[in-house]
Amino acid sequence: MENKLQELTDRLYKEGLSKGKEEGEAILAKANEKAEEILSAARKEAQSILDAAQKEAKDFKTKVEGDVKMAAAQSLQATKKDIEDLMLHKMVDAPVAASLADADFIKEILRSVAAGFNAEKPQDLSVILPAALQDKLEPFVKEELAKAVGSGIEAKFSKQVSGGFNIGPKDGSYFISLTDETFKELIGAYLRPAAKKILFGE
Repeated sequence: MENKLQELTDRLYKEGLSKGKEEGEAILAKANEKAEEILSAARKEAQSILDAAQKEAKDFKTKVEGDVKMAAAQSLQATKKDIEDLMLHKMVDAPVAASLADADFIKEILRSVAAGFNAEKPQDLSVILPAALQDKLEPFVKEELAKAVGSGIEAKFSKQVSGGFNIGPKDGSYFISLTDETFKELIGAYLRPAAKKILFGE
C-alpha cells in the first residue's frame, strides 16, 4: 500500500513537473515570439526614422546648395552691375556734367529745342536753368532767345538743376527735361550694352 502511494506520488510529481515544464516552455516560446515581434517593430521604426532623417538631410542639402547657387549668381550679377556703373560713371558723368554746365553749350541746345516748340504754333515757354549760370544765361533767354522763338519765354533759375535745363509750355501741361541727370541716363542706356560686351563678353 505504501509502495502504491509512493508510486502515485512519484507519478503525480512527474506529470506535474512535465506539465509545468511544457507550460513553461510554451510561455517562454510565446515570450520569445513576442520579443521578436517587438524587436522587429522597433527595427522597422528605427529604419523608418533613419530613412526620414536621411531624406530630410538630403532635402536640406539640396535646398542649401540651391540657396548658395542663387546667392552666388545674385552676387555675381550685383558685382557686374557695380563694375558697369563704375565704368559708365567714368565715361559719362564727368563729360556730361562739364558740357551741361557750359553756358555756350546750353545756349546752342536751348535755341534748337525752343525753335522746335514753336515750329508749328508759337506758344509761351517756361525754362528752368541752373542757378549757377543765371548771370550768363538770363540775358540770353530774355533777349536773344525770346526774339528767336517769336513768343514769350520765362526763365527760372534753380539750385536743383546743376546742368542742362527743363523746358515746356508756360501753362505747365508738360515739359522736356534735358538736365545732366537725364542726359546721363539716356547716354548710359545706350552705352550699357556695349560696356557689358567689353567687360564680360555678353
